[in-house]
Amino acid sequence: MTGQLSFPRQHARTQRFTLGAPRAVTVSPDGSRAVFLRSRGGTDRTNLLWVIDLADGREYPAADPLALLGGADEELSAEERARRERSREGSAGVVGYATDERVELAVFALSGRLFAADLRTGAARELPVPGPVVDPRPSPDGARIAYAARGALRVVNADGSEDRALAEPEGGTVGYGMAEFIAAEEMDRSRGFWWSPGGDALLVARVDDAPVRRWWIADPAQPEQPPTEVAYPAAGTPNAEVTLFLLGLDGSRTEVAWDRRRFPYLARVHWSSYGPPLLLVQARDQRSQLCLAVDTGTGRTTTVHADEDPVWLDLFPGVPAWTPDGRLVRIADEGGARVLMVGDRRLTTGALHVRGVLDVGEDDVLFSASPDTPGEDPERPGEIVVYRAWFGDGPGPVPAARARGWEPVGERAFPAVHSAARGGDVIVLSYACLERPGTRMEVLREERDEDGQPVEGWRGEIASYAEQPVIAARPRLVCAGEHRIPCAVLLPEGYREEDGPLPVLMDPYGGPHGQRVVASHNAHLTSQWFANHGFAVIVADGRGTPGRSPDWEKAIRDRLTLTLDDQVEALRALAGSHPLDLGRVAIRGWSYGGFLAGMAVLRRPDVFHAAVVGAPVTDLRLYDTHYTERYLGLPDEQPKVYAENSLVTDEGLSGAAEPHRPMMIVHGLADDNVVVAHSLRLSSALLAAGRPHEVLPLSGVTHMTPQEQVAENLLLLQVDFLKRSLGMVR
Repeated sequence: MTGQLSFPRQHARTQRFTLGAPRAVTVSPDGSRAVFLRSRGGTDRTNLLWVIDLADGREYPAADPLALLGGADEELSAEERARRERSREGSAGVVGYATDERVELAVFALSGRLFAADLRTGAARELPVPGPVVDPRPSPDGARIAYAARGALRVVNADGSEDRALAEPEGGTVGYGMAEFIAAEEMDRSRGFWWSPGGDALLVARVDDAPVRRWWIADPAQPEQPPTEVAYPAAGTPNAEVTLFLLGLDGSRTEVAWDRRRFPYLARVHWSSYGPPLLLVQARDQRSQLCLAVDTGTGRTTTVHADEDPVWLDLFPGVPAWTPDGRLVRIADEGGARVLMVGDRRLTTGALHVRGVLDVGEDDVLFSASPDTPGEDPERPGEIVVYRAWFGDGPGPVPAARARGWEPVGERAFPAVHSAARGGDVIVLSYACLERPGTRMEVLREERDEDGQPVEGWRGEIASYAEQPVIAARPRLVCAGEHRIPCAVLLPEGYREEDGPLPVLMDPYGGPHGQRVVASHNAHLTSQWFANHGFAVIVADGRGTPGRSPDWEKAIRDRLTLTLDDQVEALRALAGSHPLDLGRVAIRGWSYGGFLAGMAVLRRPDVFHAAVVGAPVTDLRLYDTHYTERYLGLPDEQPKVYAENSLVTDEGLSGAAEPHRPMMIVHGLADDNVVVAHSLRLSSALLAAGRPHEVLPLSGVTHMTPQEQVAENLLLLQVDFLKRSLGMVR
């Protein structure tokens, strides 16, 4: 015995090697300091709030939760637990914070209590306010702090004085300042209030979830505990009613008006000193949306831009926004490409697939994009790069890069996945690559020569304490088949060609919002662990997955079955160049990947011989409105489409073919996103059809599996099932 942890235990204990790594970076506008979260080690779940002085590289903690709570364990409110589940947050301590405009004050919640930290001195203090506190945020000038608590939106002075409610809850269903379930889960909008640039007013969401149908989630392993009531907007059923109010610190209250009957979804809110507040509102079918400017005097709105799409419109991080000279920044699908727009000017071409806006500067936009498409650049699939594009002339000479439109930030010597935060002339660039584990975070101070050309500036690094994995991932990223499907292929460590063909494990997510084939080492560690057990593992990102083109993503409208077709296409195409035993092919997946795995063995048993079906969406009528209706429309209007894309309806099971293949169904009983009813209905349908299968219920587990022992043993049970099912156990 060496004492070294097994990979499953290490993977679980380190929360997929994220603990100890810096994240959530904010850079001060004067470029003097950066703020970030990081735990003290690779197995420590408790995040501290850190500051790095960018003049000398000195790091110091601004908030230590253990000291602030006196060593006591955290106690989370139901609202905070729900927020963490929506954001898939599994760590502890300071999991989120907000700063003032100068990045001198940070505020955060611990155990439902409000804390503030002076980022210049590193001193933190508690402010005694009514709780439990959720999502505190300081005004831009740092004079006040707004927060949500028990359905109210409250404001307190930064010194802890004069706490008061600007809006009180109304009955049991109306609250202020929190994002409703569908916004947090599907729209990537976790906020429910926004400060004015002057700090004298706030835009505040009022959410009434009375129309939303109630579900009850119980833990059968704890029969003495009552079930939890959940307002869940399933496809085709009513959503929460969301309105927006302008609340002044002087007590004024003005409702913001738009056509909520036609555009019920409040998807984005942006309020900066560069222009009036911006709203992005969507129709329920997500085929039309408006970008609206708000008159803060009357609450009336005017249309700044309107979008329509015959399939659907996607939402993107960082937009809409204003430039300093008052032009609208947005991301648009035009001419088959996803491009960056400022005003009526298109800043990028089809050479980049724009992913999101990171920062809007005086004359440029910092954004992330996938370079080219995998079909055109087969040697570099899975890249995400940070670029800058110019929309103004700016001071000084015009650099050559500005003449061609954009340039990458940092080096691009090898494929990698990048992200960035900027303040003043400092960019904190994080990147993960295939060549080494983990994510590296560099601090770059931008410099240019007298001709405006970029030159090597000051460089530093924010240290990561993340653990090194006990195994090394060696994926080969390729594009396969007629559709040039991005794939990662992983073989066992030490595999030799004379060892012959290997049993195959398809390991996809394979659906919307879930890119798995990325140029990042740690993203492929679990697949490599399965490979080391004797499999050739294939991860394939077929149509519907992000990062390639609008048409690629939207091809699955009404036809989620295309995602299965692409798994088969990738498998067969790769068999010509890799040691694949097509007589022994298994598939595993979670969430959409679980749906895909179940569909694979039911509809294509000629190809797939076993499946691990994790937390599957088996009946799309049980999944939420904003996600499901984007792809399949309304159930009452398209019942046949829903039936054909289901695993449990007569139409869905009618595609099931002989022979019966082994299936292990796994589901967390506390899952409030993909509720366990999905798996129970699948099991019932399989039983009625005489199809043998295994069911593994996970008591107390949600859609995440953060519990260390559960996460570890779940991997071990899967590999055992797959080996038994494919005849690999001697």
